[in-house]
Amino acid sequence: MNSIIPLLNNIRGKLDGAGHWVGLLLIRVLLAYEFGSAGLRKASVEGGVPQWFVNTQGDFPFPFNVLPAGLNWYLVTYAELLGALALILGLFTRFWAFSLLIVSIVAIFGVHWPDEWNTLAELWQGYSVTNNGFGNYRIPLLFVAMLLPLIFIGPGKLSLDNLLRKHVFKS
Repeated sequence: MNSIIPLLNNIRGKLDGAGHWVGLLLIRVLLAYEFGSAGLRKASVEGGVPQWFVNTQGDFPFPFNVLPAGLNWYLVTYAELLGALALILGLFTRFWAFSLLIVSIVAIFGVHWPDEWNTLAELWQGYSVTNNGFGNYRIPLLFVAMLLPLIFIGPGKLSLDNLLRKHVFKS
């Protein structure tokens, strides 16, 4: 038993150290792929802002519900594209993670939240990938949960932010 505790402590130490290098990088790469894909789909829409987006504009939280739909469309498209690139590089990660958090929250309430629910059981039915009349806020809610560590902890050691902090700001 006495030899197991140092072994477990050694393993825990190695995992803790690797987590600062790998853990946050994997979150950044996955989120970059998802937001980048969404941004590319939006950017490839012909004819401007699609009607479904205009129709959901009234469900957006303030101040996005009072901005023109076209402006919101471009804001979300470029936030997703530029944010994805920044997450891959780990550059200004906290700013972009917070920006994408706002995008995700607006998406939850504007597009993915159920139109109507009376009980928590009905609301829980919206924690789904497909919309069967109860909303489908599961994926953007998972994005919110994945963005929070990037906001509070930062991008990790494999990032341009870390290099800038070490070599430019020297802290």
